Amino acid sequence: MRAENSPIQTTLQIEGMDCPDEVDVLRKAFSGEGGIADLSFNLMQATMRVEYDPVLITVEQIVARVDSTGMHATVVDATSNTQRVDTAATRGPMRMAILSATGTALGVALSFVPAASVHHAPWPAVVAYLVAIAAAWRYVAPKARAALTRLRLDMNVLMTIAVIGAVGLGEWLEASTVAMLFAVSHLLETWSVNRARRAIQSLMELSPEQARVIEPDGSEHERPAGEVGVGSRIVVRPGEKFPLDGAVVEGETTVDQAPITGESAPVAKSVGDDIFAATINQDGAVIVRVTKPAGDSVVAGIIRLVEQAQSRRSRSEQFVDRFARWYTPAIVLVALVICIGPPLVAGEAWAPWFYRSLVLLVIACPCALVISTPVSIVSALAAAARNGVLVKGGEFLEVIGRTRVVAIDKTGTLTQGKPAVQDVVPLDGTTAERVLELAAAIEQRSEHPIAEAIVRHAQEQGIAAPACSDFQAIRGKGAEATVAGESFLLGSHRLLEERNVCTEAMHRLMSEHEDCYHTVIGLASSQAPLGIVLLSDRLRADAPAAVAALRRTGVERVIMLTGDNEGTARSIAEECGGIEYKAELLPADKVAAVESLRASHEHVVMVGDGINDAPALAAASVGVAMGVGGTDAALETADVALMADDLNKLPWLLRHSRRTKSIIVQNVSLSLGIKAIFLALAVPGLANLWMAIAADMGASLLVVFNGLRLMRSGDGEQ
Repeated sequence: MRAENSPIQTTLQIEGMDCPDEVDVLRKAFSGEGGIADLSFNLMQATMRVEYDPVLITVEQIVARVDSTGMHATVVDATSNTQRVDTAATRGPMRMAILSATGTALGVALSFVPAASVHHAPWPAVVAYLVAIAAAWRYVAPKARAALTRLRLDMNVLMTIAVIGAVGLGEWLEASTVAMLFAVSHLLETWSVNRARRAIQSLMELSPEQARVIEPDGSEHERPAGEVGVGSRIVVRPGEKFPLDGAVVEGETTVDQAPITGESAPVAKSVGDDIFAATINQDGAVIVRVTKPAGDSVVAGIIRLVEQAQSRRSRSEQFVDRFARWYTPAIVLVALVICIGPPLVAGEAWAPWFYRSLVLLVIACPCALVISTPVSIVSALAAAARNGVLVKGGEFLEVIGRTRVVAIDKTGTLTQGKPAVQDVVPLDGTTAERVLELAAAIEQRSEHPIAEAIVRHAQEQGIAAPACSDFQAIRGKGAEATVAGESFLLGSHRLLEERNVCTEAMHRLMSEHEDCYHTVIGLASSQAPLGIVLLSDRLRADAPAAVAALRRTGVERVIMLTGDNEGTARSIAEECGGIEYKAELLPADKVAAVESLRASHEHVVMVGDGINDAPALAAASVGVAMGVGGTDAALETADVALMADDLNKLPWLLRHSRRTKSIIVQNVSLSLGIKAIFLALAVPGLANLWMAIAADMGASLLVVFNGLRLMRSGDGEQ
């Protein structure tokens, strides 16, 4: 039950919220409103999430406040991911644009002369022009009125002043043309932004809404996926999508995991293997036991991360916002000076200078500038998500593009992360079986990959590990425990030396095998060393190519950070093309290494598994977790998550981020360049109203379409 007076949340779909400027309008509309605890906006989904106190303000009052801005709000289900982009959102603007264009054309036809004034145009032509203006202003007038009530100059007010001013000067054709072109601009911008919205919606539509559930009596019934509980069994046939996360309990198949991980090749699945919602069953019918409710599935987590990422503003977005704050008022001031300066100072005629000031007001509209960066960032985030790369905000995407140093963990990143026992070497009369038995007894309490390898090897050898007590993990070094009343230590060469149980014979044995590029684990009792366990972890097949691709992207230093011994680290580094390495690092040492790299290079990307390397990931400029499709903790830890165990996604991400940065620079330059050209033309009277609005519309469309190109970034880019 909700605590008394505690805030609750609701989500509103906002019709007409297509531009960051309108988000600012909504923020100001609720500024100082009693009962509002928090507002958050998702521009690409056109939603506003409100946290409010229902005692002080109602949902109806919140909706009314939104409507007062000229936008329209409807309540949607805040707990689901089923918000839909309205495919008919452009129908109204399209009808009004067509009607405005028709009215303008009819007015020209009825005027007998192309530039008829009110004194020469017959009244039917004037009526046609008025219809054209009214149609175009169907979506502008409410927003302009709301802005004026708050004493705010936005693009709707500027366009309204320009049209009214042209009518006042008797320039009916120009007034109608400006209105019509603004209507067409609004239509095309709405269509373009909806395209970006549909890219995000496509993520939401990955999972099927229905699941075929096996009932207790053995019968099968379709039920909404959101109503299927954990532990339920569902049937998925070949060609169908898995509706929920789960584990296979019957059957074998191959699964296309590309929608989640971006992997191009299908993955074999059998009993016990994990399944992700939204992946595609290819071969055989399987029965899956549900392990997570619909709202907690991996794909639901991806959607939440992508939506949250849109609210994290990049450095470019922050710059554009700051620039736009003073840009429009400055242009309005210049327009006012041009309007009244020459007539008052030099006795010039009012009409020409008033007209030039109207042209400047049209140019002052900063919509192309403010939308240029968000649409690029969102397109880039959506493209990355479709390729199995989750970036938690535009700020991280931009930092990656500026990075010249990449630090990479070894185990599970450059290597397969599945070490296997190669040999067991006893000392001082102890048998290999006894060494393996004691090592497995200690490691059965640990979840480290090395521990799992030792326990698995003991089972394969038919050795039953006895129970242990007083187990204590020694982070980054090993563990100690009591077996049959005797204390044992299992861990690295450094650990045995620190505990003074590393004899000369043990030191020689461990050093010898470390030089052979093994991971060496020593076992000792409280009195003497007993033997060593040798393990090896194979390099990923794609690691050398991925490192080479990183270097081709302009990365100057690739550094491997590992807790493994010097010999193993040197071997892996050489196989990866001679990269730098730092060996025998504790978790704190990895953090120190990353901080040192940041001090000398500013931006450092750290790549790891997202859990064991969490401190180092947090210390880096951007932390990248690899292969975290089923790991919730890793999704939360890292700034970027590579859903598949594919190192080649890392150089792809660097290229993608740099392409994003390039397009943002292009968009800002286009927006400001076009404005600068028309400012220079407007002051001496070389530009007119319809040219200004056409240029503004053209700039908006150029930056939107240029930004949308990022959604085509895919595997072909590699």
